[in-house]
Amino acid sequence: MWSIGNSVNDWVENLSETKFAYLVLAPTLIIFGAIALWPIVFTFQTSMFADSFSQFRGGFVALENYVSILTGSRDPMLVRPFIDLSRPFQSVLPTTLIFTVVSVVFITALGFIQALVLNKTFRGRSVVRTAVLIPWAVPIVIQGMIFYLLFIPGGFGTQLLNDLGLVGPRPLSSSASTVGIVTLAAIWKRSAYVALIVLAGLQSIDEHLYDVARVAGASRWQQFRMITLPQAIPVLMIAMLLTSIGSMRIYGQIDAISNCSTMPSITCAVVGTFNGSLYGTASALAVLTAVLIGLVSLIYLGVLSRSRTGGF
Repeated sequence: MWSIGNSVNDWVENLSETKFAYLVLAPTLIIFGAIALWPIVFTFQTSMFADSFSQFRGGFVALENYVSILTGSRDPMLVRPFIDLSRPFQSVLPTTLIFTVVSVVFITALGFIQALVLNKTFRGRSVVRTAVLIPWAVPIVIQGMIFYLLFIPGGFGTQLLNDLGLVGPRPLSSSASTVGIVTLAAIWKRSAYVALIVLAGLQSIDEHLYDVARVAGASRWQQFRMITLPQAIPVLMIAMLLTSIGSMRIYGQIDAISNCSTMPSITCAVVGTFNGSLYGTASALAVLTAVLIGLVSLIYLGVLSRSRTGGF
């Protein structure tokens, strides 16, 4: 027994720092892995069974639910088609992707600009930083009600955009207008979150780089292009990844502004089919959502890895 204990101690002592760190973290990783994987496995298992209104699961149908969703034969159950490129704002996947791309672009751009401003030294900077974070701190339900009241018939936002010819008198009854309004709400709320992330990255840039650039006669644009932007790209990629994930699984803002009635999204489709006791279809949609988010995450991580290794 004593020899076994000594052998174990010798084995542990001979481990490298990296292997020892993995050994210490192994119990925690196993527990969290089991907690995270079990719902995924259970959801995928449920997606392999047919919908049944009389019991939790119907008969085993393998991948039939996925085929039905992707080919459009399950559209009557989804209320809105999953893929219909002829009606992009009235089908689930195109609406989700359009909202994700547009919101991520504007949220990242606005957040980056805010971070650049807040990174400067000026009087009242702490007050401005606090004010910028207020939209992010507003609860989603309250924010949704604000934008709902702005764009109801006769609302201030409705009158303003109607005068500009951008929306009709009832914008929340149009799928395209609703997507634009929810996108505007997402930009208003999430740009502060991106600004906070990017600001942390900007403050980690060595100030001596700017001192050397100024001595060399570099202009402010050259300093931004050669120092600030390359140093900020990894942080921007992380912010875009988190924003993309949040945009693809958005539900609260849609539900609070339009009640998912005019803006179909993947999460709205999941919740709607689940509430309709279509558990097989809801589980298949949830798995497709996870796969989509996983693919997008892999793309971001690949680009981020290339940027860190100088692949650009």
